[in-house]
Amino acid sequence: MGGHYGLVVLVGVALLLTTGQCDTSCGGRDGQPGVAGTPGRNGWHGVKGEKGQPAAVADGPVDVGVLLRLKGEMGSRGLQGAMGPKGYRGDLGAAGLPGQPGGPGAEGKIIGDGQHSFQQARSAFSVIRTDNSFPRFSQTVTYDRQAVVNKPGDFNTATGYFTCRVPGVYYFSFHSMAKVNMCLRIASEALVNKLGFCDYNRNNDQVLSGGVVLQLSAGQRVWLESFKDQQQDTDQRDTRDKLIIFNGFLLF
Repeated sequence: MGGHYGLVVLVGVALLLTTGQCDTSCGGRDGQPGVAGTPGRNGWHGVKGEKGQPAAVADGPVDVGVLLRLKGEMGSRGLQGAMGPKGYRGDLGAAGLPGQPGGPGAEGKIIGDGQHSFQQARSAFSVIRTDNSFPRFSQTVTYDRQAVVNKPGDFNTATGYFTCRVPGVYYFSFHSMAKVNMCLRIASEALVNKLGFCDYNRNNDQVLSGGVVLQLSAGQRVWLESFKDQQQDTDQRDTRDKLIIFNGFLLF
């Protein structure tokens, strides 16, 4: 029994020695390749390289294509240059298309009938009084001479009245010359207060003027009249030269 046990021990030792030698000198068969792993993340950007050496300038003409290939980065925008001279005037362009017709205008006003409407749209007069007698106070001045201008006949020299036919804005004025004190005023049915003018100068000829702008309606009258202010009784009996001019015309 003891001899059999010793044999077993020797066999075991021999196996261990044999196994140890294979671990150091014997190679087993390669295994199967493993499954590919997932792709890794992108790496960091590399460091910017150093600036290169400037290109050598070649003698003679330079190939434009080479320059374009060697074009560098765009520089910053330069300052605006000075304005150049004015260019030549271009040719006249083609005529445009006709525009749309305008809307109807405002309704017109009737100022007369037929061939008389143009005459009624105008009105002007200028009359002269050369009578040496003193004009009576608070009475309309009449005129002994034919009217210098009376178009189209709105002024009556016999009565001394101007009668408005065309409504509008008128201008009236008068001028007088005498050797005595005289007061005249423009009167009208369009005026609330009459406009009076006087001149007192005993050493020289009395020169008197006045004027007014009036807005008249059709049928309203305008006239000139004398009035009493500071005149003496002897002034009314004066028979020396006297002159009165009365004018008026339509403005618009």
